[in-house]
Amino acid sequence: MNPVEFKDLPGLVGQETGVSDWLEITQERVNQFAEATGDHQWIHVDVERANREMGGPIAHGYLTLSLLPFLGGGLMPVKGVTRGINYGSDKVRFVNMVRVGKRVRLRQKLIGVDAKAGGVQIRMECTIEIEGEEKPACIAETLSLLYGA
Repeated sequence: MNPVEFKDLPGLVGQETGVSDWLEITQERVNQFAEATGDHQWIHVDVERANREMGGPIAHGYLTLSLLPFLGGGLMPVKGVTRGINYGSDKVRFVNMVRVGKRVRLRQKLIGVDAKAGGVQIRMECTIEIEGEEKPACIAETLSLLYGA
């Protein structure tokens, strides 16, 4: 998407704001996330057991969710913003497993813009899709605060 003006954000509500490139979920990334979070459940990190019992290891749901800033970077550049703050998430759902070796991407839609705290709160519908699968991995509504010049 081309850069948009801060003042024009309300007019974009209801529009898709971009689709990211595909990103492969590697076992190395899963292992690093396990180390960072202390979540070493076998379904994520014990490759042999996961292969034997469930067809292979899967990514942590929160790893999938944590990719939103990376995948969303640059999808909707906004001119005239002095700072942006992550304000949280609503309605996060993990609706499909992401198997190691699969590729994911973000599809993003602006669903709300409201005045808040001297700036605007934007609400995005974020869908993390899995290449070749009908059901997405994750659907979340994210909230950000943006402040204009």
